[in-house]
Amino acid sequence: MPKVTILLPTLTGLLALIGLLLASGCLPKPPASAGGTPIMVYGFSVMQDALEKDIFPGFSAEWKKERGEDIHFVSSFAGSETITNQILHGVGAKVAILSIERDVERLREGRAVTSNWQAPGLGGVVNRTPFVILVRRGNPKRIRDFPDLARPGVKLIHPDPVSSGGAQWSLLAIYGSELVKSERRTGRRDEARALRTLTAIWRNVISTPGSAREARTHFETGYGDALITYELDGLLMKEAGAPFNIVVPEATIFSEHPAVIIDRNVTPAERPLVEAFLRYLWSDEAQRAFVKRNLRSATDEALNAANPKFAQIKLPFTIDYFGGWERAYPEIIEGVWRERVRRALMRR
Repeated sequence: MPKVTILLPTLTGLLALIGLLLASGCLPKPPASAGGTPIMVYGFSVMQDALEKDIFPGFSAEWKKERGEDIHFVSSFAGSETITNQILHGVGAKVAILSIERDVERLREGRAVTSNWQAPGLGGVVNRTPFVILVRRGNPKRIRDFPDLARPGVKLIHPDPVSSGGAQWSLLAIYGSELVKSERRTGRRDEARALRTLTAIWRNVISTPGSAREARTHFETGYGDALITYELDGLLMKEAGAPFNIVVPEATIFSEHPAVIIDRNVTPAERPLVEAFLRYLWSDEAQRAFVKRNLRSATDEALNAANPKFAQIKLPFTIDYFGGWERAYPEIIEGVWRERVRRALMRR
């Protein structure tokens, strides 16, 4: 039997490896001027701007003013399913802001979240946003609604439903839109029509990045004719002067984003600070900051109505239309997309 030599890294080697991981973005990193007590926050990808530019500085200033204590934030952002898996595998996040309620339930099942996560605010949901379609400037493919994405020759970017909560919202937006429109016009939900539309659209998907933000990056760099994403991302691109138009579907879903304490990682000494930060997310200041960063307030419709950039949705719906995530995930994400749409495409 050959001799096997196991080489253990030296301390210097470990430090070098950690440095490489930090530089590549694989580990969360604190701000350059970090000082005081840290709070580690994991968030789904499109939350990064609002948190880092407004929410973290706002809460830090308020805590310093009220308590005289310095704090700083350590943050990491990825697809909602991805960060949920990371937390379940042991990362030390104190707070998570997720794309879908199902990921909170996964954290509860894994005993990472044990407290009543819906207590701090409006059902635990901290902000929301509708799903829209982004197209190239001038809309050369003449896309007006979800079914137009199924036309021959349309190339669609769509994040991966396996890793991205935004992708799961997008599936529900497409499928639910056809149900809502058919019910409005005939009095019944036409599930066959919804399945045909979803399948035909997925035949045109050419790229499935791991998160909504990665999908936006692919689209920005020239791939595809269209992208289904959060209204938030469309407005950010529009503000940056990017050569895209926003198409508002006739019927679309509002995604709702929960914030939770990762109880497993919070010591009794840390809990007052962590709970204060969570409560801050529902404060008037934080809700105004979300609206400023193109996320709709979960608590104040007056703030949303005052923002002229927000689209008017003719036929809006929420996850409740499907009976909540406890039904939507097994029935639509698994039963329709995974078992029927994806298998049909694999047989091509």
